[in-house]
Amino acid sequence: MSDGAANTTQGSAPAGNEILAIRDLKTYFPVRRGVLSRVHAWVKAVDGVSFSVQRGKTLGLVGESGCGKTTVGRTILRLIPATAGQVNFDGQDVFALGRSELRALRRRMQIIFQDPFGSLNPRMTVGTIVGEALTVHGIARGRDRDRIVAELLERCGLSASYVRRYPHEFSGGQRQRIGIARALALSPDLIICDEPVSALDVSIQSQILNLLKDLQEEMGLSYLFIAHNLAVVEHFSHEVAVMYLGRIVEKAPAEEIYRNPKHPYTQALMSAIPAVDPSRRRSRVVLTGEVPSPLNPPPGCAFHPRCPLAVPACRRDVPALVRHEGCEALHTVACHRADEMRPGMLLEHVNKGIVAAEPA
Repeated sequence: MSDGAANTTQGSAPAGNEILAIRDLKTYFPVRRGVLSRVHAWVKAVDGVSFSVQRGKTLGLVGESGCGKTTVGRTILRLIPATAGQVNFDGQDVFALGRSELRALRRRMQIIFQDPFGSLNPRMTVGTIVGEALTVHGIARGRDRDRIVAELLERCGLSASYVRRYPHEFSGGQRQRIGIARALALSPDLIICDEPVSALDVSIQSQILNLLKDLQEEMGLSYLFIAHNLAVVEHFSHEVAVMYLGRIVEKAPAEEIYRNPKHPYTQALMSAIPAVDPSRRRSRVVLTGEVPSPLNPPPGCAFHPRCPLAVPACRRDVPALVRHEGCEALHTVACHRADEMRPGMLLEHVNKGIVAAEPA
C-alpha cells in the first residue's frame, strides 16, 4: 500500500465534518536545460500529501523551510498548478472547476500571506486594498463598500480613518492586520494562513494570533495554519501535521502530538522549542547533515540520511503514513520504528553521544 493510499484511508476524521480534503497531492516543478529548454528533471516540492481540515477548526502544517508547506497552500488555491492529486472543498473538486465556477469558489477560500510588506500594493490606499475584492465580485460599491471596509478595519483592530493611508505608513503588525481584513472581506469559510506571524516581533505575534482566534470563534472560520515555529502552532491548532521534504511524516491532535511525538523528526523539532523559563536548560537535538534536495530525494524514508535511529528498512522502503494503534488519539506516523518510539527516545541517543546536542 502506498503512503498516498494510506493517507486517504487512515487518520482522517469523519468526512461529513470536513471542509477541505486533500488526497495524494503532488506539485512538481520542471528543471529545463539546453537551447530547446527541454525538461531535464523535476523538483518534487510536494510529493503525495493527504490531509483534511475540519469545519471551524485549525490544522497546523509545520516543518523546516523548503519542505513544501507554502506550495501546498498555494496549490490548494490553484495559485500554483498541481501535478496530480485531488483537492475537495466542501464537496467540490477544486481542480475540476471552470473559470467562472472557480471565481465563485474563491469567495469562500482566502489566503493571508507571510510577508506583510510585500503582499500589499504600495500604490493603493488601505481602503482600495481591502475593498478591491468587494468591487471585483460585485458585492458592494460606493458608500456601501466604504462602510464594509471601515467595519473590517475596526474588527481587525485598526481605525476606520486609515482608509486613505498607504501601506508604507504602517508597522509590520498593522500591515498584517490589513492583510487579515482583506482576507475577511468576502466572508470566507476557509483561510490559508501562510506563516502570518513569522515576520513580526514576538510581542506582535501574540496579538495577531489572538485576533485570528477571536475571528474564528465569531465567524466559524476554518484555518490551514502554515508555520515553522512549533511553539506558535501548539497553542493555536486543533490538529498538527508535520512535513519533511514534500511529505507528511506525522499527524495527530495538537495535544497528542506534543505529548507523544512518534517520528524522530518531530522529536527533533520539539527539542528546538525554547523553554519559557530561562532558568531551565534543555538539551536540543542538532541533526547532522543537510536537508536532501527535492530534485533528487534519497530512496526509502527521506529523513534517513539525518536520522540516528535509521535501520536498513529506512534506507530501502518508503514508510506509509498509517495509524499508530498505541496512541490514545487518532495519530498517524510514517516511520518504520513508530511502534517502538517513545517521547525523548532521540534525546536518549543524544545523551549517549550518538548525535550532537546543544543547550537551547
